[in-house]
Amino acid sequence: MLRTEKIEAAVQLNRDELFRFGAALLFIVGIMLFTIVRTDGGVDGVLLVIAAMIGGYMAMNIGANDVANNVGPAVGSHAITLTGAILIAASFEAGGALIAGGDVVGTIKNGIINPDLVADRNTFIWLMMAALLAAAVWLNFATAIGAPVSTTHSIVGGVLGAGIAASGWSIANWSEVGRIAASWVISPVLGGAIAAAFLYLIKRTITYRADVIGSANRVVPILVAVMAWAFSTYLMLKGVKHIWSVSFGVAALIGLATALVVFAGMRPLVARMTKKLENHKDSVNELFTIPLIFAAALLSFAHGANDVANAVGPLAGINEAIVGGAVTQKATIPIWVLAVGAIGISLGLALYGPKLIRTVGSEITELDKTRAYCIAMAASITVILASQLGLPVSSTHIAVGGVFGVGFLREYIKSSYARTLQDIRDHHENAHAEEVESFLARFEAADVATKGDMLRTMKQASGGKLLAKRERKGLGRVHHVELVKRGLLLRIAAAWLITLPLAGVLAAMFFYMIRGMMLP
Repeated sequence: MLRTEKIEAAVQLNRDELFRFGAALLFIVGIMLFTIVRTDGGVDGVLLVIAAMIGGYMAMNIGANDVANNVGPAVGSHAITLTGAILIAASFEAGGALIAGGDVVGTIKNGIINPDLVADRNTFIWLMMAALLAAAVWLNFATAIGAPVSTTHSIVGGVLGAGIAASGWSIANWSEVGRIAASWVISPVLGGAIAAAFLYLIKRTITYRADVIGSANRVVPILVAVMAWAFSTYLMLKGVKHIWSVSFGVAALIGLATALVVFAGMRPLVARMTKKLENHKDSVNELFTIPLIFAAALLSFAHGANDVANAVGPLAGINEAIVGGAVTQKATIPIWVLAVGAIGISLGLALYGPKLIRTVGSEITELDKTRAYCIAMAASITVILASQLGLPVSSTHIAVGGVFGVGFLREYIKSSYARTLQDIRDHHENAHAEEVESFLARFEAADVATKGDMLRTMKQASGGKLLAKRERKGLGRVHHVELVKRGLLLRIAAAWLITLPLAGVLAAMFFYMIRGMMLP
């Protein structure tokens, strides 16, 4: 019976894989047929068909890998189901791409190479095709091994590698490369620090209090209002910039107005919700469910508006070069090119996104709704802060850094708490067991301020000799709690480090292959 069940499971797995592969193949074939109808044939027509297919492949890989960062924490915290997250993210990703994706896009991502040094139109087309294919292949591999990586770094590496292969080392803008490399450190550190700071704030102001529900009534409306400000400002600066370009001041004022409205609505709502909740820290999680759903939707909309350019920017540049016959830094995006990006991202998310959603949402560290809220805040505030300071950041690195940030903070708090309990036991080592357990019970039930008073009193009673006592006993106990998977951390960090150079090497190889096939 067991062997039969294993065979059935293997067959089901293969069936699911075949379905996903078939659906993806149908999408690529559909792009091919649609583009063939639009072209006049000839070599240029063939190049545009191939470029469109590669663009669709790239878009699917963006959906499979990058979108997980927007919805993973919400799914991991059980604020929303996996199916619900995919539906919301796919809808808002496509909406962001089509509504706010813009009608003009940079063909040379981040000005990483100088297009004036590209020899001719054909070389530019081959360069863009090689960059797009290299980025897509790397994203596909990263998704397969469960590593969330930056799509922007992937396409930048592709353009850089193909550009160097086409025109030599002088074509590269090395100062910009250095700025992007800096984001490998800046993005996760900022994201992790901000997420951890919000989690610590919530613990100090709500969950460490004796009256958890009363504290939640006062603080949660403020936290949700801050979230409304951050996301409104983020959406103004990043999500709708192609429709309505606003300054940071205007965006911040719009965010403030939104926050005040949300605060006024949240106070009575939170009061009604807390009446049904027990005075326990786990009850606070229920108050963040709706904000997390909105956060997933808004992050997906902003991502669709911004990162669709990673898929269709090179494709738009190829289309412009073929139709207009010139190499340009800015290219008009035809609606069909934008649709390829929007549909591809949504389809890639639906077919292959669940793997990375689970990685970000539950495999790195355990998330609840409070921690997911902190990660969402880190995602928006870090981008706002970095954009004002002119720092290069990656949304993928920010979100994943936020997940690691809350995980490591929890490790530190739990390890510190375990050491504190051991201090208490050491202090009471000559007391009766009932006295020790009574003190520990009072300590466990106390709020954070009372805990501090109890520890200070205990330290004074020990005459400052507590540490020496522990050392005399042989301070070998290690009260370390691991709540973050180190193996996954190393795998993701390694993938981040090699994304740009590996995409560059692949793009150079693909460029030489394409040029070799196209030259007479």
